[in-house]
Amino acid sequence: MRQETALIVFQGIQIRRTWYNDKWYFSIVDIVGVLTNSSIPKRYWSDLKIKLKDEGFESYDKIVQLKLPSSDGKYYETDCADTETMFRIVQSIPSPKVEPFKRWLAQVGYERIQEIENPELAQNRVKEYYELKGYPKEWIDKRLRGIAIRQELTDEWKNRNVTQEKEFAILTNEITKATFGKTVQEYKMFKGIPKKNQNLRDHMNDWELILTMVGEKATTDITVAKGAQGFKQCKEVAKEGGEVAENTKKEIERKTGKSLISSENYLHLQRKKKEIEVNYN
Repeated sequence: MRQETALIVFQGIQIRRTWYNDKWYFSIVDIVGVLTNSSIPKRYWSDLKIKLKDEGFESYDKIVQLKLPSSDGKYYETDCADTETMFRIVQSIPSPKVEPFKRWLAQVGYERIQEIENPELAQNRVKEYYELKGYPKEWIDKRLRGIAIRQELTDEWKNRNVTQEKEFAILTNEITKATFGKTVQEYKMFKGIPKKNQNLRDHMNDWELILTMVGEKATTDITVAKGAQGFKQCKEVAKEGGEVAENTKKEIERKTGKSLISSENYLHLQRKKKEIEVNYN
């Protein structure tokens, strides 16, 4: 997931967070909404922010604006705070949920520290997550391998001065379009995936995952071989990497007489996902 941005769940309610400056930063307005049940959490936070500033809240300058995804699929600057600052903010909110939330927040932060020290733990957690949702073991193995290949590619892009969220999305679309003839959004529509925040790869079949890996691995290797620098050159290479996967796709389809892409999805597992999130919290 780009820039380590993710949704987590507390008592069935989603909270946005992002990995920034080696720390988790959480959307303050999301947490305010969880703790207060306010119908207008933005207004509640606006009033609370003024109060904290007037009271000389020592952690006020640690509140930063970071781009987080909104319900419309776009990214907007949002007030965020790290775990330590978040602890101080929630202390100012009168709510019976504060204490259980603090325990949950501490656990979330601790898990990330563990994962940095031992990356295998992160992989195991992802594997367990997909297993509980009911994905087949063979599919999970491919999905995890795809995550590793994707990370290798995004790291390579970052090293070559591709840093903006929009640029990553464009480069990914170049690979996907060259491989499957569809952008990511078009592919979601083809598969009937209604929610913008759903990951297309969580609804791909085995061959779709494999071809995605081929396209991204080819893009990584060609990028290194050509010494591509900057967004423009990386975009050209992304298309070439996708064409490698496209050629593989066409050759297999020619020999098997069957299409490798499918409109089928795993939406039937989404109910299972919600049950897991509620039980976990």
